[in-house]
Amino acid sequence: MINTALKIVLGLAGTLFLFNGVRWLVVPGEIAPAVGLPVAEGLGLSTLVGDLASFFMAMGSFVLIALITERRTWYYPPIMMLTITALGRIVAWLLHDATLAVGPIRVEVVVALLLFFASRRLPKEA
Repeated sequence: MINTALKIVLGLAGTLFLFNGVRWLVVPGEIAPAVGLPVAEGLGLSTLVGDLASFFMAMGSFVLIALITERRTWYYPPIMMLTITALGRIVAWLLHDATLAVGPIRVEVVVALLLFFASRRLPKEA
């Protein structure tokens, strides 16, 4: 029962990450303001679209590949990505006068912990 619930929650998270990556590719003008970013132009827009689409699409792919293949190794990249993102937000707050993004940090930490728990519980292979 717990394994099934964990697979469903992580499957939804992986799908949402993929969906957000596609949104960065297709409608960056909608998703940028939704996450507190100004809509950039020129090289800045290229950087936003390229970097954020790749971030979300890679993370979503890693989560779904982990669930499909049941191989522990695939859980580690999204755990690292989410953890580094949360730490980066904290550093931005501490050193660069950014707003402390408590909500996003909470989501990143919870999903990273769920992925870690899943990496210990779900895989049939190392």
